[in-house]
Amino acid sequence: MTFTASPSLAQVPVDTAAEAGPQETIVVTGSRIRRDPLDQSSPVVTLDQSSLAQTGLSSVADILQRLPSASGGLNSKVNNSGNLGNPPDGGGVGAGSAEIDLRYLAAKRTLVLVDGLRFVNGTSASGIPATVDINAIPASMVERIEVLQAGASPLYGSDAIAGVVNIITVAQQEGLRASAQYGAFRQGDGDTFNADVSYGIKGETTNLVFGASYVKQDPVRSGDRAISRFPNPGQTSCTDAIGGCSSAAVNGRFLTSFGNQTISNPPNAHPTLADLRPFTSADRFNFAPFNYLLTPSERYGAWLSFRQELSDSVNFRVKALYNRRNSQNQAAFEPLFIGPDAGNGAGSLFDTLSFDATNPFNPFGVTLESGLNPNGTSNGRTPNYSFVARRLVEAGQRTFNQRVNTMSATATLDGSFDVGNHKWFWDLNASFGINDAHQSFTGNVRADRVAQAIGPIANCTAPCVPLNLFGGLGSITPEMLDFIAFTERDKSNQQLYDYTANLSGDLLDLPAGPLGFAVGYEHRIQIASFTPDPIVAAGLGADIPAQPAAGRYHVDEVYGEVRVPILKDTPFFYSLEFDGAARYSRYSISGSKTTFTATGLWKPIEDLLFRGAYTTGFRAPSLGELFGGRSRFDLPVVDPCTSDASGQFQTNATVRANCIATGVPADGSYAEPPGQLPVITQGNINLKPETSRNITFGAVYAPLWARNSGFASNFSIEANYYDIRVKKAIGVVDPNLTLSNCAVRGDAASCALVVRTKNGFVNQISGTLQNLDSISTRGIDVTALYRTPETGIGTFGLAANASWLLHYVLTASNGFVVIDRRGTERGSPDQAFPKFKGNATIDWSLNDTIAASFTGRYIAGVTEVRDPFSTPIVTNRLNSRFYGDVQLTFTPGFAQHRFAFTIGVNNVFNQDPPPCFSCSLNNFDPTTYDVPGQFGYARISYKM
Repeated sequence: MTFTASPSLAQVPVDTAAEAGPQETIVVTGSRIRRDPLDQSSPVVTLDQSSLAQTGLSSVADILQRLPSASGGLNSKVNNSGNLGNPPDGGGVGAGSAEIDLRYLAAKRTLVLVDGLRFVNGTSASGIPATVDINAIPASMVERIEVLQAGASPLYGSDAIAGVVNIITVAQQEGLRASAQYGAFRQGDGDTFNADVSYGIKGETTNLVFGASYVKQDPVRSGDRAISRFPNPGQTSCTDAIGGCSSAAVNGRFLTSFGNQTISNPPNAHPTLADLRPFTSADRFNFAPFNYLLTPSERYGAWLSFRQELSDSVNFRVKALYNRRNSQNQAAFEPLFIGPDAGNGAGSLFDTLSFDATNPFNPFGVTLESGLNPNGTSNGRTPNYSFVARRLVEAGQRTFNQRVNTMSATATLDGSFDVGNHKWFWDLNASFGINDAHQSFTGNVRADRVAQAIGPIANCTAPCVPLNLFGGLGSITPEMLDFIAFTERDKSNQQLYDYTANLSGDLLDLPAGPLGFAVGYEHRIQIASFTPDPIVAAGLGADIPAQPAAGRYHVDEVYGEVRVPILKDTPFFYSLEFDGAARYSRYSISGSKTTFTATGLWKPIEDLLFRGAYTTGFRAPSLGELFGGRSRFDLPVVDPCTSDASGQFQTNATVRANCIATGVPADGSYAEPPGQLPVITQGNINLKPETSRNITFGAVYAPLWARNSGFASNFSIEANYYDIRVKKAIGVVDPNLTLSNCAVRGDAASCALVVRTKNGFVNQISGTLQNLDSISTRGIDVTALYRTPETGIGTFGLAANASWLLHYVLTASNGFVVIDRRGTERGSPDQAFPKFKGNATIDWSLNDTIAASFTGRYIAGVTEVRDPFSTPIVTNRLNSRFYGDVQLTFTPGFAQHRFAFTIGVNNVFNQDPPPCFSCSLNNFDPTTYDVPGQFGYARISYKM
């Protein structure tokens, strides 16, 4: 991938860049004041159209996530629908969407702009996310992408704590541009086809560009790669000591007063007690091969950009886009758990059901009694079973289909006028965006219908059909399924109304240059809602529970920025400049906040720039965090109260006493192995804004002698240091900490957050959002660019971008947990924190006819904690990875260089991702590493 650092290319967030001459000042990302782009006040990396095409990837987000300063985020390798539930931030799973996360601070702390303006947040019909779905922007619309690697809340407002990604769209073009690409993995899957076309008309006073994009990506299934065929790396059977397979077995698991049993000879239409046998680990279900490694999706979109010159000093502009995404996630067959120890949580009716003795398929001859009323209170009867679990293979795999429509439109009036000897610039913008998502989910069943079908036979009259959960695989008939099954239909919606006014120019001339200023006002309205299926909202679904959520807020903001040149053309001070900015934001819900930044720029000589900045920032709570409904997140957790070898019940007397006091049976009969435990999540209207402090220092060396001497046509080196602290970060108490504090310390507040059944099973752990955490991180980014002059054998270039993570400490749960993340893998939710990441591209071109490139991507090794409760703590090393990508392009002269033919291979060395035990799915971290396998592609493009 080719990166361009700030000293070598103008960083322009609006289409004025295309109209500016080479000596003119322009607006640059990271400032509202027009300036010489060679004096960039903030560290910016740019990816232009050629660097985007050089990756061979069909998703802009996938390209951005390869930046060393980026730390992943949602992408098409994430397949968590139905597996883990809804994360605690109220944002939902985000299935099929894609994000960008800078500095490992989460995508919600990176602001995404389109042409310098805010873009509507994405949805995937599972919650209210706080992030933009970058896949909603058609690829053919993108001119370049500028990544501001510094906090910028004083200039852009909330969310810009880690940085800003500014997607610059095509503003003017003459004639036709088109391309088509097909690619696939060497294993014969993951086929991807994408096509882009655009056409531009340029008149004296009118510009019009319009285009369309299409992307279709086929899946890669987890069963088709060795790393993901079992729940744990290296596992070959459910009987392996490591465990991990599900007790919701295809033939069922029945944990009752009669024992821990399953059916002997399935299918059995009339099971009896004599047909049952003891349940063993060999009966457990391997759910791993039924997932996706790469999720399938189809996207198509159209866009236009129009500019009409109304006079010599006034322009009218309109930009609009529409994008449709059809995507799919998939999980194994529904694991149905019924009984007082089922652990569905959130008041699920399934946790309270009893199997009546008159049910014709009840093999025990007595009622399996839960001892609970439908509302979860005791019914006075003695419970005689823990749970009945059955994998509903007959219902088919759980399949989640998303249909997402995104529309956005912006109207702008801009112009300029003279004030004395200075020119002032103004613009008025009105933006509207809507993201509307619908999701259908097949494979779910209704609790009220199941209750009727397993209850007294006298109450199961047509259309009710008695349900056989004890007869094993094949015993559930289509008629039974027709009565209990339903297609879940969820929807979500986000809307953005944004109105901005900006004025900038030079106030007066100082000895060192003009005193520049910029002021502006913004009024923004955000509205969002999430509406789960009515059956799910009523608590009657077998999968992840969810409640409706809806909210809105408005914000009024004013900002001011000043640029003060202090010295110029004096010894050791080729230039010296001070920049400052402040912004006041008043939110209708979360209050007001003022942020500021102070920046100094010093050029001792023309070729060398030093800069430093101190910036305060903030992030207002998102609508999902404020209004998110009650839901569940299934987090891999080790319960210290289990008598299993993973717990401490048998080895620690203090733990044993504390666990017994919270309801764990004293006889040690609670012996569940590690697995997913239910964390009940919910928003909090009382949340306060997060705050941040960002310090950056940098230097840029771009020597004129290198260009004038013939050593290089372009040569620059840039290094930047950052130090970021986030306070009042929104989060939930770590459930591992909650369980540990209760079991080890006997902390009453922690124990109150854990609800256990009478048999000791964890029914739920409370996870309401609070301002609990703080984050501290430091690092260094280095960018180097070199290109030779024209030679007889062509032109050679080198572009390198590297990032060192020097420090990353999370202080969580009100200071009870301090975690040094540097050099580690967090596991679920997946994220690696390597100490070093670097990309470098070597390219060669000859006579504009042939070009070749090799891109190397290096990720340093990290360490994961497999068992935090063991002594000593068990860890696993995820070794470093080096990925190689090659590309060759031929642009024949006989076609006037209008056609280009490209072939390439990504991951040419066929590197597999390092195995990960704590990662949420597929045994590797999809936010950091590539899907296993070589990916080859071919592309044809045309440019008039």
